[in-house]
Amino acid sequence: MANPLVAPILGFLGRLSFPRLFMLAAALWALDMVIPDFIPFIDELLLGIGTLLLASFRKRKEPQMQSPKPPIEGERIG
Repeated sequence: MANPLVAPILGFLGRLSFPRLFMLAAALWALDMVIPDFIPFIDELLLGIGTLLLASFRKRKEPQMQSPKPPIEGERIG
């Protein structure tokens, strides 16, 4: 179950593009390394951002706009 304080933030971050999400994750990580626990729940945010980054790597299928071509006479289907 998602933390009620972090869930809305992750919902917003899920709509960001990959480069912006990566830069935000890098900045938060660097800030967390310099000043530990400066922002409450930053560890949960970084885990959520990492999950969103990995999810953005999956390949999305392009919808087929063309109807399939009919088979050539004598062509084996399947």
